[in-house]
Amino acid sequence: MPGGPSEAPPPGGREAAEVERAIAPRVLLRPIGNPLPLGLLGLTAATLSMGALDLGWVPASEQHQIALVLIAFAFRSQATATVFGFLARAAVVASGVGVQAAAWFTTGLILLTTPPGREDQALSFFLLVAAGALLSAVFVAVQAKVIPALVMAGTVARFALTGLAERFGSTTWAHVSGWEGIALACLALYTAVTVDLESSKRKPVRPLLRQGHGLRAVTGDSYAQIAGVEHEAGVREEL
Repeated sequence: MPGGPSEAPPPGGREAAEVERAIAPRVLLRPIGNPLPLGLLGLTAATLSMGALDLGWVPASEQHQIALVLIAFAFRSQATATVFGFLARAAVVASGVGVQAAAWFTTGLILLTTPPGREDQALSFFLLVAAGALLSAVFVAVQAKVIPALVMAGTVARFALTGLAERFGSTTWAHVSGWEGIALACLALYTAVTVDLESSKRKPVRPLLRQGHGLRAVTGDSYAQIAGVEHEAGVREEL
């Protein structure tokens, strides 16, 4: 009607784009330190301590002290690495380290509450289950970082061999488990040092055998780091 209230014209193309940008959801990413070396050092301490017990370098009478190492150092280090691993969007590594943390904590509690030198069938069964639980992380991690995946594969073998030693009560199985644990500690320590150097220099410095998205994580530009972020857990509507 003439003289009546007139409707505002719809915004033009430029104005519509500005409105869309103003109401568009935003995802905020916060840089954090790489938590993987902390988890690897926790693994190093745990498997080295257990290896010393298996090989008789530490007397069986000090089993409870080894249990405290697993609970106070290894579990806490790996649990912290797990939390920050999820915050760093590294779900596969965080899941694998989290399983290890829970396994060392459980092992420590059982060793702390059983007489020194006695085999435990429940611990044997649990460690075999924990070894199986880690396999999925190994299969996925090898597609990005081969050396860290080998560390997880070594942890699978470590849990399985320790479980067999507890099951059969054999000195041979205990020694095999112990030496495998020593080798795993060396590999975990090498990987921790390599990742630390990579983080400090912000480029690959020693072989981790990165491939696929694991290689793009250290060589790609900022756009490569956030590609597909809208489909990640915490951003998408469903897990």
